[in-house]
Order: sequence, then structure tokens, then C-alpha cells
Amino acid sequence: MRVRVTVPASSANFGSGFDVLGVALALHNVAELAEADGLTVEIDGEGAETLPRDGRNVVVRGARLVYEAAARPFRGLTVRQLNRIPPARGLGSSASAWLAGILGANALLGAPLGRDAMMDLAVGQEGHPDNLGASLYGGVTVTCWDAETRAVVSLPVPEAVEFAVLVPDFEASTAAARAALPASYPRPDAVYNVGRVALLVAAWTQARWDLVGQAMGDRLHQPYRGRAMFPWLDDVLAAARGAGALGAALSGAGPSVLGVTPTGRGAAVGRAMTEALARAGHPGRGHVLGADTRGARVEWLPT
Repeated sequence: MRVRVTVPASSANFGSGFDVLGVALALHNVAELAEADGLTVEIDGEGAETLPRDGRNVVVRGARLVYEAAARPFRGLTVRQLNRIPPARGLGSSASAWLAGILGANALLGAPLGRDAMMDLAVGQEGHPDNLGASLYGGVTVTCWDAETRAVVSLPVPEAVEFAVLVPDFEASTAAARAALPASYPRPDAVYNVGRVALLVAAWTQARWDLVGQAMGDRLHQPYRGRAMFPWLDDVLAAARGAGALGAALSGAGPSVLGVTPTGRGAAVGRAMTEALARAGHPGRGHVLGADTRGARVEWLPT
């Protein structure tokens, strides 16, 4: 038996929704898994030159988690990956790999785990529930996943909006991006973000696009990461807004940047962001993507 798992990219935070909001994007990693004696991993596409092809491979590690959780012996796998999500760019590539392994192995074993249990396994390894919630459930998601509350709520994504994504031609370390953040925040900054994220959810659900830009304002992560790692960020965000974006923000821990645009404006916003990044001395690529509203999915393939 062989399964194919398709997992969308994800952009986390949406500016004010630090570690809570995310969106699944129509850019996918695909992994095919089959049980085998021994381990074989093939990788094409993004990261093919650098990702491990042994037991350290994240898809394989995710699969082994399911075998362990289901108390089933792990003999081996044949894994074929086609990666379209660039790694270490703030687009959830590692989250997609964990989910591919977990969902694929769960299907091969007859689905012993429910979706919440699989989410739990992935959060325990990845540590970023906002990326995982978006990629697993699809759409724009609010993810609260901790010891007290475990919930993912998908918000509708209307046809009136699309997403311009700037992907710089260099990687960034999530650990370094976390280290750039302070250990505590002034109360006014915390209140600022609470207000903005509440406004963003309200504006999104009521199609108040005139409020989205203000609601994506942030004082918890972007100013610190911009100063420490991405000094060009403010210019790129300003370029996105100047080209017609409803709002723009660092994607996850960066370096990618997400612009929310009216449908038909994505290409212009992508060009403006790419040009602003080039003026700062860095090449990059612009993409126009829709939202993936289905989330990760599994299909059986003929043997």
C-alpha cells in the first residue's frame, strides 16, 4: 500500500497574531510513503541538496512517532518527497514535513489516531502550532494549542483577497529569530497587540478590508526581528502598502514577507516588495498565491 500526502505551506502571525494566527497557502509539499523493509528516501525540489535522506529526515521522524504512539513495530519506509516550499524562509516547511510523515503513517496503519492526536504529536516536535494548525486545517486559522486549550478555528477566505509572498534568496534561523525577542514586554505593547489581533479577526470575518492594515500592526516580534536580522523589513512593508496591499507582515520568523491584497493586485505588490528588497542589496522572488482552504490531505495510490 502507498499513500500520497499533500501539505500546504503556511504563513504564521499575520503581524499582530503572534504564535496564534496563520494562513495555509496554495504552495505544497507532496510526500509518498509505503511500508518497506529498511529505509529509502528520495527528495526532489526545494532542499533536495541539503535535506537528510536517512532516519534524521523529518518526514521519517514524523512517521516513526505514529508507529510508536500506536505501539506498532517500525520496519522501514520508502519515502518520495517533492518539495515546493523553500526551507528556512518562514513558510512552514518543517511543519509540512512533520505533518506529511504523521498523516502518511497514520493512514498506512489504518488511522489509529484522530486529527487532534496527530496535531498533538506534531506540536510536541515542531513547537509552532500556528503553522501546524494552518497547514492541517486549511484557510486562515486561529490556533490555541496549549495545556489548557486545544482548538483550531478556520476563518473563511473570500475570493476578494489573494496573497503576495516575497521569498528572499537566503535562509533565516528560527532559533535566531526567537532569540531576537525580549523576555518580557511593556504592558502598552501587549495591549496594542491584543487590540490589533481582535480587530483583525473581526475585520476578516466581516470583510472590513479598510481595517486590515491597521489590524496587522505589531509590537511583539517584527520590530525586534527587523532590527536584529532584517533591517530592510520596514521598507519592504511600506512598498507593499504603497503598491496596494491591504496589509503586510513578516511571514513567521522570516525572512519571507506576506502581503494581503485585493484580488488582481498581488503581482504588483510582489514586484514592489522584490524591488524594495533589491534596493537593500538582496535578491528575492515574488509569488502570488491563493489560500489553501482544504488543508493537508491523504490519498491512496495504486501499488
